[in-house]
Amino acid sequence: MLARGGSAVDAAIAAQAVIAVVLPQAAGLGGDMLALVYDGGAVSAVNGTGLSPRGLTAAPATSGGTAVTVPGIADGWLTLHARWGRLPLSVVLEPAVRLAADGIEVDGELRAAVDAQRDRLTDGGAREWELLDIAVGGRWQQPELAALLADLATCGREAFYAGRAAAAIAAAVQRCGGALALDDLAAHDTPCPDPIAVQWRTGQVHVQPPTSQGVLLAMALQKAEMQWDSELFGVDHALVDHILIEIVGAAFTARSECAAGAALLDRPLDIDTARASGRTGPRAYLHTAGVAVADGDGHVVSSLISVFDDFGSGVYVPELGIVLNNRAAGFTDGANAAAPGKRPVHTLAPALSVGPDGVTALATPGADGQVQTLLQVLAGSRTGTLVDAVTAPRWRSQDGELLMEESHPAAPSLAVRGHRVVTRPDGAGLFGSVVAAGVAETPFAIADWRRQTHCTGVS
Repeated sequence: MLARGGSAVDAAIAAQAVIAVVLPQAAGLGGDMLALVYDGGAVSAVNGTGLSPRGLTAAPATSGGTAVTVPGIADGWLTLHARWGRLPLSVVLEPAVRLAADGIEVDGELRAAVDAQRDRLTDGGAREWELLDIAVGGRWQQPELAALLADLATCGREAFYAGRAAAAIAAAVQRCGGALALDDLAAHDTPCPDPIAVQWRTGQVHVQPPTSQGVLLAMALQKAEMQWDSELFGVDHALVDHILIEIVGAAFTARSECAAGAALLDRPLDIDTARASGRTGPRAYLHTAGVAVADGDGHVVSSLISVFDDFGSGVYVPELGIVLNNRAAGFTDGANAAAPGKRPVHTLAPALSVGPDGVTALATPGADGQVQTLLQVLAGSRTGTLVDAVTAPRWRSQDGELLMEESHPAAPSLAVRGHRVVTRPDGAGLFGSVVAAGVAETPFAIADWRRQTHCTGVS
């Protein structure tokens, strides 16, 4: 629990740091962070992602050293804290430092992730990592990570992007065939571009600008807003789902062009309101952790952290106790083709809704599923409560199939419309896990029942 007197940003950083300690397979200091912050008057974006190495000479692999981009989360925290933090950073990071030093109990999910990725981790230099040999229920201490977090609080960006830490990161990547160098780390910065906003009901939804895929959500919401008052919407719930699915497929045709940002809002999204198009669209990545926070002063934060795949690239930095991301695997084609010194299109897509009834932060893990889950929740909250929208059965379009929770009532109707429906158990991780927080008359928070989520408040 964060000490009293902190801001929503302090609480968000503290929560992200704790997650980095307990979920190394999904998030950590070797990964990235994107955030949207409402400070009582405006929404700001913080892009805690990094560039590919300037020495990149070939298309990156999905694993190993060539997959690593400069980790952005550490400088992202520093940027957030410098602008909106109230407490000393040492106080904000103290719970994570203590947790890393004292140790955590290894649960079944972490154990399963280690077992599934053991070969990648040993190839990445983690053969001697204690985590690989701790059974479920065993205690895992992370003294190197505790020291890194403490150094970050005391020394700022020099603790990560220069000196001993930077040398260890560069050496680990280069041992695994990558080109990340000290100069790449020293040159890292955290852009804070203006967010992209679209009309939604009587307010606006704000999303991360490039390099985030958030613009795809903005495109989808804009198209859905146009459709909402037509005769088709609001009568047949299965038809609404069909149209939303088709909107997602149309929006994802622009994925490689996300760097165009708000200009994509001028692109028409052509959909068939009767039949499935069969677009393959989104892919089957899953990972990430979301944090949403609101405080009594009206500040609201929507954020996500991730190393991309399970344990990212698998490249382990023993001196720091972290694994590094594989964000360079996010390069695709066209404008998103791999190149030196470039940010790939990023799956992290936090959202913030601002309207006369209040401000709401929404975030979910799920890579390409993030846009789809948030679209469903925002659409569901038009006709019901936000709680109802978060708990309702979901679908996820990926690789040409329509995955649906088995209790979803629209599955038969969508199959008739030509969708390749594949049912999955209710609560399966691929359907996301929404966290929401905001301010209406008072601050509130909501945690999805799916995956591992937690909701708490301090009066």
